[in-house]
Order: sequence, then structure tokens, then C-alpha cells
Amino acid sequence: MSTAAKSKLFVALDVPTVSDAEALVARLGEEVTAYKIGLELLFGGGIQLAQKLKRDGKQIFFDMKLLDIPNTVEKATANIAGLGVDYLTVHGTDRKTLDAAVMGRGSSRLKLLAVTVLTSLDQADLVEQGINGTTPSQLVVRRALLAKAAGFDGVIASGLEAGDVRAAVGPGFFIVTPGIRLQAGPHQDQTRVVTPKLAIESGASHLVVGRPITTASDPADVARQVVADIAAAAA
Repeated sequence: MSTAAKSKLFVALDVPTVSDAEALVARLGEEVTAYKIGLELLFGGGIQLAQKLKRDGKQIFFDMKLLDIPNTVEKATANIAGLGVDYLTVHGTDRKTLDAAVMGRGSSRLKLLAVTVLTSLDQADLVEQGINGTTPSQLVVRRALLAKAAGFDGVIASGLEAGDVRAAVGPGFFIVTPGIRLQAGPHQDQTRVVTPKLAIESGASHLVVGRPITTASDPADVARQVVADIAAAAA
């Protein structure tokens, strides 16, 4: 399978322990070249696992969703950059937070991705938060433009908004899409979901896939299917 297509897939290691993650990585073998480590695993030895996976030649995406006062975001980003991981998420709610992350990244090769609107949220959730008069899609685009202006490398956005984001930001800007579900798969706690092929065709540059792969009886086979969809959509 195309190396380029493989590099567009991040498998989410959303498991409770390092031993669970290592077992999954072993089952996936060479079918997967990039992994996302989120908060669940991070506090269970995820940093050490990330460093090991880096030594094994894998790309590592720290899904930390930083949001704090600018000084804290800057210093945290600097420390994360020093770990040598490849991608980091920061909440894209305001310019001060985004600017702080860019300052913290400095001259490192760390790529910054702004979280626009979580894929678990819908219109009713925005209203509940006091965000009225705007749709999830409109808010995603607004925050994507803010992130680009701040010097971020890309955003996290649902495949449902990927086309609108791509039209707004143009080429060369990462659109990393979670909430990916296979055609017949359950949605679990996600509300704004798409298939791998539709996400790429809509403008996504990378996909984050968790449970459809990690809970499969043959995760390597499902990963191959996802990569094949990516390759077909990008052809």
C-alpha cells in the first residue's frame, strides 16, 4: 500500500495502559506508521511509549488539547517540543492561546493543530455553551482562519466541515479529521462523523481513526481498508 496514503492515517491509541497500546501496535505492524496518544494513555506511561515509537520510526501525535493562560500554554508547548513528537493539539478558541503555542514551539519541527469544534458536539451543545447564532460549520471555519493567521500548521475538524475549511484556508494547510466511522460502523459518542473516503474527498489531509480499528477482531485488516480508501480518494 502507498507509503503516502499510510502516512495520512493516525491510529488513536485510546487505551488505558501501555501494555494494551503495545499489544495493539504489534498487531498493526507495518500497516500503520503514525499514532495518536491522548489524555487517557498520556497519564499511564504514554510519554515513554511515544519516545519508544519514535525510535521505531513512527510519527507521533500528542492530542493534548492545550487550553490555559498564555504563559502556561507557551511553556507546556516548549516542553512538548523538546520530547521530539511530531504533532500537538491546542484548543483554537482564541488568538492569545494560539500565539502562545507558536511562541512555545519556537524553531522546533513540532506541527501545531488547532482544535476547532469537537466532533462530539452539535448545534444544541453550542447553544448550551452560550454560542448562539452560528452553526458548527461556521464556527469551525472561523477558528480555522484564526489558527492559520496565528501560524498554525493545521486544524482538527470534522469531515462534515472539511470542504468548507479547505475552501477558506486553501491548499497546504493540514485538516486532520477525527470522528471517522466505517460505512456500517456504530457512531458511539460522536455526532458529526464521515467515512474515510468522504473525508479525504471533502478536503481532509489526514484521518484519525480509533475504535473502528482498535476494537476490530483484525485491526490490521481494517487499517488496510482505511488506507485503501485514502489512496482511492486521493487518486
